[in-house]
Amino acid sequence: MKKAIFGVSTLILTAFALSTLSGQVLAYKGDPNVKGPNYTPERHEAMEKAFDNKDYNVWKNLMQGRGRVTQIVNEGNFAKFAEAHNLAEQGKTAEAAKIRQELGLGFRNGSGNGQGMGYGRNNDK
Repeated sequence: MKKAIFGVSTLILTAFALSTLSGQVLAYKGDPNVKGPNYTPERHEAMEKAFDNKDYNVWKNLMQGRGRVTQIVNEGNFAKFAEAHNLAEQGKTAEAAKIRQELGLGFRNGSGNGQGMGYGRNNDK
């Protein structure tokens, strides 16, 4: 009986730890206030310039094919994506979320063209 209780307790604790850590790792996606795992001040500055200049090629090179966003955002819709980024930085998260949803970039609740694979800021503003 003690082994069964210990096993179940270990399983629950492991599941809780994994869910907590995964939320922290994925929190940066779609939230300009959270630094991602590839953050450096130099890369951040280059990204900001790419967004300000709406320069898809610079952004694409900096992203190096990482993340689902690189499968969704292309040269044709990058200006909209940059607009969403800038709105989010200004605190206009509802407007940014609307654009992200239009682009098919999902949120934690699984919205975004039914993909349910992207993560981002989920605001109900």
